[in-house]
Amino acid sequence: MHEPALRAAAFGSDPLPDPAVVRGSGSPRARLLAAVVLGAQGRYASAAALLTALRHVGDPVVASLAASTLASHRRQLGGHRHARSLDGEAYAKAASLETERDPDGLDAAGARADALLGLAADNLALGRLTAARRLAERARGEDAGWRAEVRGGWVGAEIELAAGQGVDAVPHAERARETARARGARRHTVKSEIVLAVALLAAGDPDHRKISDDLVGKAMATAEECELLSLLWPVALVAADLRPGHAEEYRFRVAQVLHAVLRSADPCGRRVAGESPWVPVPGG
Repeated sequence: MHEPALRAAAFGSDPLPDPAVVRGSGSPRARLLAAVVLGAQGRYASAAALLTALRHVGDPVVASLAASTLASHRRQLGGHRHARSLDGEAYAKAASLETERDPDGLDAAGARADALLGLAADNLALGRLTAARRLAERARGEDAGWRAEVRGGWVGAEIELAAGQGVDAVPHAERARETARARGARRHTVKSEIVLAVALLAAGDPDHRKISDDLVGKAMATAEECELLSLLWPVALVAADLRPGHAEEYRFRVAQVLHAVLRSADPCGRRVAGESPWVPVPGG
């Protein structure tokens, strides 16, 4: 009953739906979409409860997407090693499937692309740049639609940034932003703006700093408006670097948001965040 509203929240123009829409009832696909929305809001424990059950449902596409979604939530808290096993599980479930295409990639090709891009991001964070490039290239071969195009742009930019090639990161990030905006996907646009801002800064053109500042301002405003806590603390960290005169204010906001996120995380999420070198310790 709630699937259209859940799709609009997960992948479209309404990332902050009525709470009744995300209570986790309905079909496996509806529960998967609800978990995507909950994770975007930083409500990781509620999302994990749904996704853990969905990893074992009879529909292998939903089971695969549940595993890769849980992996992305672990990765958002710095748990790349834990995410890698989940992404591997996700790929294994979808490797030999063929299904009808879904407009948002909730199909076999989309599931494989999600898993491969997740594995690319996991390997990148673990210092395996060559493996990350290979996995990202395999994901492109799935031709899995707009969402894989956006996520592929994020990962492609992050690979070039890790390689010290800021100029080469920019086209990937621009493609992600253009695709997300054309689709009307607000959450994906916010993350794309963050990635593009970082890529432009790394490219080193002095004119890019103002563009980056504008992108970060827009991304932060939308993340605040739509309560996208999973993106709000990373964009506030970028803002602290871009706006040194207000760095303390932004770092305080990072601590506030992370405190709320970790209170809403499951024990595994809190543990991987505490062990991660990427996640600031609130109050630390």
